[in-house]
Amino acid sequence: MEYWGITDTGLVRAQNQDAYRIEQLDRHTVLAVVCDGMGGAKAGNIASKLAIDVFTEEIIRSYKSSMSQEQLEQLLTGAVKLANYTVYEQSVKVEDFAGMGTTLVAALICGKTATVINVGDSRCYHITREDIHRVTEDHSVVQMMVNRGELTLEEARVYPGRNLITRAVGTAPTVESDVFPVYLERGEVLLLSTDGLHDEVEDQEILFEVVHGVNNDNCCQRLLDIANMRGSPDNVTAVLVMV
Repeated sequence: MEYWGITDTGLVRAQNQDAYRIEQLDRHTVLAVVCDGMGGAKAGNIASKLAIDVFTEEIIRSYKSSMSQEQLEQLLTGAVKLANYTVYEQSVKVEDFAGMGTTLVAALICGKTATVINVGDSRCYHITREDIHRVTEDHSVVQMMVNRGELTLEEARVYPGRNLITRAVGTAPTVESDVFPVYLERGEVLLLSTDGLHDEVEDQEILFEVVHGVNNDNCCQRLLDIANMRGSPDNVTAVLVMV
């Protein structure tokens, strides 16, 4: 298994409130996590870093290679709940952190099976040599409008309120997450990204760079460069894991 990651402030924001972490748990298991913090200059980066660290350390502490798929899903769900409560507790205790929160998307890849979890509008994509498929569904106002038939996917990409999310880690005492199993063949890729990337780079462009790029080692950089060429109004983060 190979993996790469990159995060960047972008061309407009003064501070990077995105965060990512990749951990190899054993020879056949990798955990990748991406967060996009919110809550103003004093708190967004705190929320994303705190959520990633609490979530990841809980997985490291509790993961066992003998776990069933159901147990892996419970492990990820429990880690999100712990991260959520930790961020929320800090937002209540510290005045400067009031209202902070973060998106979270993570993939626990065990051999050829990945378990993906998400809260908010950071995404996971499954990329094969022929196609790109979005695994997660955004928890956002725009996604609700798409589901109701009020917007097409193309309209949603440019809708003024596309960054309004309906769920986040740390904004309430509890949070619901969605979990998805993904089955991978050799050479296939998972991409975790924040909206600073996937709002600027279209799915087919991502597919082309991942599949046809000359060098996998700089694929994340090439995706970042495309986002920056388009103005990057938000922080940009991309993590790739290839089985």
